[in-house]
This record gives sequence, structure tokens and C-alpha cells, in this order.
Amino acid sequence: MQEARLWKRLKGDTVQCRLCSHFCVIGQGERGQCGVRENREGTLMALNYGKIAAINLDPVEKKPLFHFHPGSRTYSFATAGCNFSCTFCQNWSLSQPQREGGRVTGRAMTPGDLVEEAVKLKAASISYTYTEPTIFFEIMQDTARLAADQGLANIMVSNGFMSPECLDELGPLIDAANVDLKSFSEDFYRDICGARLKPVLENLVRIRHDLGWWLEVTTLLIPGRNDSPDELDRLTDFLVDELGEDTPWHISRFHPEYRMNDVGVTGTDTLEAAWAMGRDKGLKYVYIGNLPGSNRQHTVCSGCGATLIERFGFAPSAMGLTKGRCQRCGTPVAGVGMD
Repeated sequence: MQEARLWKRLKGDTVQCRLCSHFCVIGQGERGQCGVRENREGTLMALNYGKIAAINLDPVEKKPLFHFHPGSRTYSFATAGCNFSCTFCQNWSLSQPQREGGRVTGRAMTPGDLVEEAVKLKAASISYTYTEPTIFFEIMQDTARLAADQGLANIMVSNGFMSPECLDELGPLIDAANVDLKSFSEDFYRDICGARLKPVLENLVRIRHDLGWWLEVTTLLIPGRNDSPDELDRLTDFLVDELGEDTPWHISRFHPEYRMNDVGVTGTDTLEAAWAMGRDKGLKYVYIGNLPGSNRQHTVCSGCGATLIERFGFAPSAMGLTKGRCQRCGTPVAGVGMD
């Protein structure tokens, strides 16, 4: 535990957290919505600093990032907690208990420990992932600085709800991000995620055009909740018009989890229809995840249609690329480290 960053004092012992777009006003002895930042006698403390709740060496494709050093390994970690309350959360046992006052636990590790282990395991990058990395900003920032010094890339897998101040701080440190665009409905964000859509859209545009991070976007399609043709029409228009046709879009299949067990698995027809809509709108790189046996994980050339990278599971193969271009027609493929 250490003093948090990005907060300010209000009247008396009350503080305001400036880390994410909730901008929580927190009274003495209380926690913010994330459950891991607590006001102790007028000082906001990060209860999760150095308490690593999940850690792994992953393929970068698992984030998912398909256009950022494909085939490389990324050292991934998280602390407990989250600033969203998604009723369908896939990592709810890690992200949600602290929101209800649960203890903040984890393996004691310093930023130096994390970077040392990443180097030892020959990772190409460090990923801040599994829960929402915004809420473990302090250890992410400290680790990212050390990682950059060691030549490691920094990756953020996020819900995109950071404050402008948080993005200011992270801007020079992060190299790539996958952001969940969970829906294109304010009602969905309010009622199902306990958040708002507008800050996510604003942050996506800023990440894509101002910060220089490589950006990919993921949408989990939930039957009857966020998969209507009208909503997907507006969402794909945003991706093309505001983020650009080179932005990879990952469509992920829903499986019942946490408090949303009354909804079935996303149908293949729905996933394929969303994929076709994205491609018809002009997105060059659209993928379907969590659908075993699908060929919609492959990267194809936007020029001639040749398969450039085949993926089965998280293992890329058959790289039909030379210096980031299609070997058949020479069309460049957007991304970083696509050699």
C-alpha cells in the first residue's frame, strides 16, 4: 500500500479520485468504486500497490493483439479490483469482491521484480491486463518506466474509462492497447457495466490519433443485449469514421458467466453477420474470437485477399509477409512488428 496518484483534497477529509471517469468523491474511511483506493484521514491510498493477484506469460495474441509483434510472448499481470461492475464479467472472482469491501490480497512484488522476471522469461513486452489496469495505475506506471528502460514494450488491455489526466500520464509509456468497446449504448454501459459510453469513445479517439499507441478494439457480443443490427451499424460506423479502417476489430463470442447466466451463447450466424458488416463498412481486419474451428482468426491481405497469417488458437503461422507487406501483391499490412 502507498499513497495514490491522481487525486485531490476537497473540504475536510474528503478527497476526489482523478484516475478514471467516475471521478469518485470519497469520504473518510471509504473506498472508490474500484474498491482498491481508500481515503485514510484525508489521504487517498492505493491498497493494491505491489499486490499481484494474477500473473502469466501469454502469447500476445491472447490480449488480443494480432497486429503487434505477432508470435511474441508478453508477461501479463494484474491486481485485484475493477472500476466497472459488468454483470457478465469473465474474471469476476478477481475483479469484483473488492467493490463490496473485500480484502485486497496478492503476491508481494515490486516493479523491479516484475520487470526482472519478464526479462528472465524472454518476454517481448509487459501487459497490464486481466482486471482493469487503470485501477492499478501506480504500479503500472512504475513498472512501465522500468520496462521501457529494458527494451520491453508496454501493453494495456482496458475498458477505456481512464480520466484525461490518466491518459496524460500514460501517453509516453504505453505502446499498444486493446480496448473493450462493450456496446454502443449508454443504457448498456449504465445498467450492465455501471459506467458511461461517452468517455470510452473520447478516449478511443485520443488513443488512436493523439497518443501514438497501436490500438485494437474488442466487442463481446451478448445475445439480445448489444447485438442488434442497428447498434452494430452505429458501432462499426464509429470504428471506420473515427478510428480508421486499419483498426483491427475483434468480435468475441459470449458464454454465460457471473450474474448473466440467463443468456445463451452467441450464435455463429450473429458473429458472422457482425463480421460481414465490419468488412462491408471498410474495416480491413475483422476477427471472431472464442469460436473454435473458425477461419476468422486469420489475417488476410486487404489488397488481394491472400492469407497472410494463419492462427489456430493463439499460435500464428504461415506468415505471408515480407517487411510488413503482402508477399503476393505488396500491399502494406497495418501494425507494429509485422515483419
